[in-house]
Amino acid sequence: MPFSEAVDSRVLLTRLRATLAEPGGGQERLDRIVRLVGQGLAADVCSIYLRRDDMLELSATEGLNPSSVHRSRLRVGQGLVGQIAESAEPLSTTDASHTRGWRYLPETGEEGLTSFLGVPIQRLGEVLGVLVVQNRDPREYADDETYALEVVAMVIAEMAELGAFVAPGTMDRPHRLPFFVRGLVGQEGVAEGTVVLHEPQIVISQPISDDPERERARLRAGIEALRAEVDEMLAADYLTASGEHRDVLNAYRMFANDKGWVRRIEASIDLGLAAEVAVEKEQSATRTRMSRAADPYLRERLHDLDDLSNRLLRLLSGGDQMKARDLPPDAILVARNIGPGELLDYGRGLRGVVLEEGSVGSHAAIVARALAIPLVIQATRLTREAMSGDAILVDGDTGNVHLRPEETVAKAFRDKIEMLHEAQAAYAALRDKPATTRDGVTVSLYMNAGLMADLPSLPKCGALGVGLFRTELQFLIRTTVPKRSELAALYARILDAARDKPVVFRTLDIGSDKVLPYMKRADEPNPALGWRAIRVGLDRPGIMRMQVQALIRGARGRPVSIMFPFVADAAEFEAARALALDELAREQSLGRTVPGTLRIGAMLETPSLAFAPDSFFRTTDFISIGGNDLKQFFFAADRENELVRRRYDMLSSSFLHFLEAIVRRCAAHGTPLSFCGEDAGRPIEALALSAIGFRSLSMRPASIGPVKALLRKVDLAQARAVLDAARAAGQRSVRPALEAWLNEIGVGPGA
Repeated sequence: MPFSEAVDSRVLLTRLRATLAEPGGGQERLDRIVRLVGQGLAADVCSIYLRRDDMLELSATEGLNPSSVHRSRLRVGQGLVGQIAESAEPLSTTDASHTRGWRYLPETGEEGLTSFLGVPIQRLGEVLGVLVVQNRDPREYADDETYALEVVAMVIAEMAELGAFVAPGTMDRPHRLPFFVRGLVGQEGVAEGTVVLHEPQIVISQPISDDPERERARLRAGIEALRAEVDEMLAADYLTASGEHRDVLNAYRMFANDKGWVRRIEASIDLGLAAEVAVEKEQSATRTRMSRAADPYLRERLHDLDDLSNRLLRLLSGGDQMKARDLPPDAILVARNIGPGELLDYGRGLRGVVLEEGSVGSHAAIVARALAIPLVIQATRLTREAMSGDAILVDGDTGNVHLRPEETVAKAFRDKIEMLHEAQAAYAALRDKPATTRDGVTVSLYMNAGLMADLPSLPKCGALGVGLFRTELQFLIRTTVPKRSELAALYARILDAARDKPVVFRTLDIGSDKVLPYMKRADEPNPALGWRAIRVGLDRPGIMRMQVQALIRGARGRPVSIMFPFVADAAEFEAARALALDELAREQSLGRTVPGTLRIGAMLETPSLAFAPDSFFRTTDFISIGGNDLKQFFFAADRENELVRRRYDMLSSSFLHFLEAIVRRCAAHGTPLSFCGEDAGRPIEALALSAIGFRSLSMRPASIGPVKALLRKVDLAQARAVLDAARAAGQRSVRPALEAWLNEIGVGPGA
């Protein structure tokens, strides 16, 4: 008998609400639910499987052997139940035992059951379990039965979120127990603080409504407010010009006015769901489609729809996004993802950031480095587990995140923070001392920067200057191209803040994972190897000319250094250098003040440039090795891919041989050479770079103290001998040999 004929779905949900409101523990609630749903569907069996990590545990049943409850388990992906949890989609069959993937659990006594219908119990795309009905006789379950069962599953998910099934052996109450996740390092550093959710978790206390008309009216009001928000964004002054960003917002408005989207939400309301739960049900389906979409464009559009659902939920619940001014003093931001402008809105009030998505080269990672705050990315499930106000520990050195930590974990973490503070105090005493080794070799240490806010770190950290100033951040955080006069004024302020210390400005490094909101993105299968950095500048010389003019004018007669990124061929550098010199001559001809000296250099980030003609090394004023990109291209290992990026060591003998060859070429032509990147800021890596001939390193400000401390304690000639011996012995990496030597002389790698 079809479900819709057996009982009206609204009546079922009303009974379900009454059942959940009755006194009793979590197991009693689960038992009542399976009896109610089994009766409503005229099913011989109804069962609920709840998820614990990668296992699905039979937590309640009506019709199977009661003794199998909390004993029968399936892995995610195992059996029909496991397939539903893995796919997050319903599964129906009239012959279960002959359906591919069927797994027989003898302790349940389910032999003789032929028909099977299962739906995921999910909230916002997170599968919490599986709801199953079974019949002995062959039976085709109708679409409306499947849909109604999904509605019941949605209510179960909402009640689980409220902790309705707390009891020994059932689902643990969410947002109470400690939670640990290991993500990826986006920016080093450690922090203890309080969770601030970028998109606050909405907990719905009444998932079932007995007044669909009232819920429809609430939905209509929410959608009208949502559409007004989108129209307001489109009408804003900064979006009056045409461009891809306007196309995106028009698509956004199209989704907000999509009748099919609204109709699906209304259908769930008609079945008895509260408006918020109906929106979440549709949002869960969207997130499931997002997880399977291979087409980047489709994923982006589904993300728009997901974002609209978030906005609508906030409007329905009366919630609002946390404003920067409301941040607690120890705020740690937790988000699925975040744009650079949004992150800068929070500013330095944050102690750390944790993202469920993101990449090591994303805009958020760039801004986090500029703000010098710890960042962990790819921290799965954290936004679901966290609540604003929760205690959280973020270890950006390891990628570990502890939510609501036990006291023993918190104490160990605080001990680490205290040790780091003590070490920083010791490094502060070295601030004005040179990084001179025991055998008299001095290595110049510079800092990397990207914001005006970075510059106060310059005198505090003991850097000799700024070895790399990333100029693209001023372009990434805006919705329109910055004006030349604005950039010139900014560059002047940067040089003012640096006082007499040198600053090397890297010209616009866009493309790959850095996409300007007002520039149409090229459709490329591999953006990291595509149209980016100097290639964009040479193909769109107007942008490059404008930036060079701004740098020349911002110098106001002072020396200035310009560096072109991602040069793969000497001809590219020659063309960019000629453009810069043309602009210098033009400014002089117009009677404007020009820099006292203009140094023009190149970033060596591709192996090809290491084999450029001698004329390139004679022409360029300086070379800075971009270690992050060079290492990934040398090893053909994408630094965004966790499966391969840790397989290759910067202290690999082959990579050091390659770097040493570059050192020799630069020395032969008298070309100043520096090494810039994350590895330059790691003490043992910095020691190896210095041992093979680098005399200039550029790193994040916090790394200068540890690197300087180690260099001042070692004899560089001895370090070179250890390194050479390891390579001569055929060791794949010199790291073990260097670490053993440092331990032998009583100097730890992190000294």
